[in-house]
Amino acid sequence: MRVSSTLSIAAMLVAGVLLQGCSNEEAPAPTNDDSATVVDPAPAPVETPAVAENIINIAPGPDVQEELQEALIDAEPGDVIQLAEGEYKMTLGLSLDVDNVTIRGAGMKKTILDFSRQVVGAEGLHVKGDGVVMEDFAVRDTKGNAIKSNGADQIVYRRLSTGWSGGPKPSNGAYGIYPVSSKNVLVEDCYAYGASDAGIYVGQSQEVIVRRCIVKYNVAGIEIENCHRADVYECEATKNTGGLLAFDLPDIPQQKGHDIRFYNNKSYDNSTPNFAPEGNIVGNVPTGAGLMIMANSNVEVFDNEFYDNGTTNILISSYQSSKKQINDPNYYPYAELINIHDNKFGRCGYRPDGPDKKVLTMVVGTPLPDIIWDGVVNPEKVGMGKGKNDARIYVENNTKMGGGEVTMVGLSGLVLSKTPASVELIRDPKHFAGSAPAIAPVKLSGIK
Repeated sequence: MRVSSTLSIAAMLVAGVLLQGCSNEEAPAPTNDDSATVVDPAPAPVETPAVAENIINIAPGPDVQEELQEALIDAEPGDVIQLAEGEYKMTLGLSLDVDNVTIRGAGMKKTILDFSRQVVGAEGLHVKGDGVVMEDFAVRDTKGNAIKSNGADQIVYRRLSTGWSGGPKPSNGAYGIYPVSSKNVLVEDCYAYGASDAGIYVGQSQEVIVRRCIVKYNVAGIEIENCHRADVYECEATKNTGGLLAFDLPDIPQQKGHDIRFYNNKSYDNSTPNFAPEGNIVGNVPTGAGLMIMANSNVEVFDNEFYDNGTTNILISSYQSSKKQINDPNYYPYAELINIHDNKFGRCGYRPDGPDKKVLTMVVGTPLPDIIWDGVVNPEKVGMGKGKNDARIYVENNTKMGGGEVTMVGLSGLVLSKTPASVELIRDPKHFAGSAPAIAPVKLSGIK
């Protein structure tokens, strides 16, 4: 779930420039059907599903709003709601509370649920049933979130498109694909654009896979928040404010996000100025961040490509960087056991901006390095990243595209200090050398 209060921008000195980002250029607006520019990915090999008890065929027409919602209400476990090719004009949000139902279209460019005239509903489609499969359709221009599932286990989002056709703007819905509070979540071969929070957001969930997805023109491309065990791989994040995020926030039932893997992804040219509504926590995501990790533990980042991100390729921070008071006694605010290895880095840090730009650039210099860590550690465990293995920051065996050295800085005291001159900078690669045990792959249960 989201925390609505805004982080203190001025206090987030670790990022310094991370508030307005690296570019004053406006991102080009997607076309009226931006999904049309994306080729449907080849379906992944899956097990042959059991024969459905009943197929309910729905086609566009003047009464399709009532017909489709009635089908969702009357559906029984095992039913397939088959949406024919065409554009469906919706004015009300849709909901499904039944377990083990499949909603299937003819393709994300062929079956389009158009909510541009929506007057009622916080989502385009809201799912609460377990074992639901949604595949091969698009949800466009919803008043709020595009597709949300809440407390729905064994949930599948497959070959879906969500987005807002008017380009990046605060009035767009917050989330495109939005599963929360679930176990066994699969999001694959999807495309999300234009969300004023996150194109693909998975929150407070366990056993999560997000793979082969494309995210563009969102504030956050893909966000994993307060999750336990998640794999994000073979995804492409570009033209967002921030490409990939792993956050852990206080005052939320499930906390201490851990065992998160980002691998074989491309996060590049994330250059869209932040357009989150005022008061939204992602309003503090930097324009030009390839990956941002905040207050998670045991995160493994490997075999990715990060380049052309104007602020930094990877930012690692504690919640203390926000300068916000922590009132939740159960919350653990530190980023620990972060293992960054075997990635390729291109240019970054070439266009920092924001109210704290002068402070950070004065202390660190420009261009900003590939990896920035705020250096805030649990004093009971470790000092400046050295010590117990469960609190280390590891950076090893990464390469620079075009030659040169991968650069990193750890900032000791910048977040908590009033005097930049007292800040200790750790740049020596030997300080972060070493490797942590590999995180085991996520294994989904109950999904075909």
